[in-house]
Amino acid sequence: MDKASASSFVYAKASGMLARSFTGPRAASLFEVKKLSELWTLVFNDDVPVIPEEMLAEKIERKAELNFVSDFTNLLECYSKPEPVSLALLQSYDYTNLKDVSHALQNGDKELPPIVDIGRFSMLHYDEWPSLAKITENSPLAWYNEVPSRSTQKDTDLKLDTQYMLSLWKAVDKVPVSERKSVAELVHEKLRLQNCIWALRLKVYYNMAGDEILKNLVFLDDNKDATDPLAGEAVTVLSFATDTYDDWSKWKYAYLLNPHTEGEVWTVDPRWLEQSVILDMNKKAMKHFRRNPFTADVLVSWFMIKQYELDCIRTAAEGLRLSVDESHMKEFAGIER
Repeated sequence: MDKASASSFVYAKASGMLARSFTGPRAASLFEVKKLSELWTLVFNDDVPVIPEEMLAEKIERKAELNFVSDFTNLLECYSKPEPVSLALLQSYDYTNLKDVSHALQNGDKELPPIVDIGRFSMLHYDEWPSLAKITENSPLAWYNEVPSRSTQKDTDLKLDTQYMLSLWKAVDKVPVSERKSVAELVHEKLRLQNCIWALRLKVYYNMAGDEILKNLVFLDDNKDATDPLAGEAVTVLSFATDTYDDWSKWKYAYLLNPHTEGEVWTVDPRWLEQSVILDMNKKAMKHFRRNPFTADVLVSWFMIKQYELDCIRTAAEGLRLSVDESHMKEFAGIER
């Protein structure tokens, strides 16, 4: 079908999928079940596997992820030429799979590790296992043709993360001009905030110096300073004291930080920021989905909304496995704050 017909069909189909999803108010129901078997029935509406309860959490997480990817690829299949930005979002799984493949080869595993197969949209050739060079051959990841040593794995993973973030950022430039600004509001913001979260983790959890953190951020240009469109806000926070709210109060993303009460001790919380970002991006994606039908925004926002649903399912499954209180699970998922 032509692009206009495909866009109309995809919007209708995607809308129906969201109506049945555990998003918005329905997300709370994921945390109200008392057993993993109940969570399975709620999410998948089919027979619970006959396996020990303690193994069911992993099974739920795996099935939910594969269903998410399958639904997204089915939507992409409606287009003869899917938008590069939608492909770039899906191909994040190739980057994650490649890390898993590399770790398996490091460990001397004889079988291909579990991967998330994105079908014909994949850049990689998993059937060439165990040859890493053939798995990545003729792809944008062809440079990754040897198994890195454990001492260089961190640098290789950073190179992968950098390539993915830049490919996703630049894919927005290929969106039709009339739709580009709206898509950029979601994708570029998401990538900027990923840089901020990473910078904050390194600063707080590892007490890493600013010049070292800069080496772990993803920049668009060579200046590597606060003017960079992708990493500028992350660079800005490097000069802030972690326990001085005044430093953070005028930051662009101050509204996403853990609350501050006058007169009480405050320290910036990377985990709170990360959860706030997930919630904020989900809300923005919901608005974009409804506001911009029949555009590239539909699949981009749908992907982000369903990613949040997947995060909630994982949180519920892990929480039940570890016997975490319902209120704590909801708080962690951002349902109650």
